[in-house]
Amino acid sequence: MVVFMISLILAILFGNILTLAVIVGTKHFHTPQGYLKASLAVADLAVGICVVPVSVYVEISFMIYNSMPEWTARNSQTTPFHPCSFIGPVFAGCTLVSITTIFLLTIERSIAVLKPLHKESVITKKRTSILIVFSWMGSFFLAISPMVFSNAIALEYNPCSRMCNYALGSAEFPSQAWKILLLFPAFDFTLLGGTVVINIISLTTIRQHSKRRKHLAETENQSATKPTFSDIKAAKTIGTLTLAFTASFTPIAVFVVGNVLGNEWCTFSFFAFWILTTNSCWNVIIYGVRDQKFRSRAYQLLISTHLNTAPKKSVSENTVNGGKLNEEIVKQT
Repeated sequence: MVVFMISLILAILFGNILTLAVIVGTKHFHTPQGYLKASLAVADLAVGICVVPVSVYVEISFMIYNSMPEWTARNSQTTPFHPCSFIGPVFAGCTLVSITTIFLLTIERSIAVLKPLHKESVITKKRTSILIVFSWMGSFFLAISPMVFSNAIALEYNPCSRMCNYALGSAEFPSQAWKILLLFPAFDFTLLGGTVVINIISLTTIRQHSKRRKHLAETENQSATKPTFSDIKAAKTIGTLTLAFTASFTPIAVFVVGNVLGNEWCTFSFFAFWILTTNSCWNVIIYGVRDQKFRSRAYQLLISTHLNTAPKKSVSENTVNGGKLNEEIVKQT
């Protein structure tokens, strides 16, 4: 368990730091889509820095002392400064940020595909930045809303999921509490459902455009109203992101609904929460597979980092290796 969690932390940190380095350090990615991908990487990075290490600490404490830390036996209502009071909303908030960001990415790509002539005027960096700020504020407000609007809901460390989860502070199950908890899957599935529908419309348009391109000799005026190849490629990448996130989020939504209905589902809860957590390291893999420019830039960054940390060699060796490196970068580009 500890090896898995530590490996996941390293994968999340490496993948998302690399993503941010590529986006920030490459002018080609200084676009509205690049801003949204950077926001997604920051949310995933927060999970690797704040959420998973707490679970590692608890598991290592159990290995060493044969007992969990004292605070894991209490909830946030009975313990002041309970770690889960911070970790729980961070995990929920970052998950909601990921969903809203993928939804915004889908909207951005659909405009580029369906209305390519209006793309530059509708999708601007300023508007995208404002939407990113609102998505973070709204997501974290929704994450803390269960504790704000109900005294019956608390946060506690769940030994089944090995994470900080929302729970009932009392033994009874007030109707108001479960209605508030159901806000999460309702909001998430509404956004994911809209995202899937928009992706289907965009991909259908792309397919129709591909068929026309095969059978018709397009004039310059006709091609100007069509989405570019890069827009089509990006739309397919966002579709892949949506599919991956939907697959990782569905188990947690099923668990929340089942938990509200009174089912504990201990083993299932562990797999549900950690499948969702592993999604934080998937995005860089999807970018690397689907985006050739991202892959080339990431390769150059890794090679340059390796050369900077390698021991110094003689001038002749550096000259030979430098020539090989340039040839390799040209091939990758």
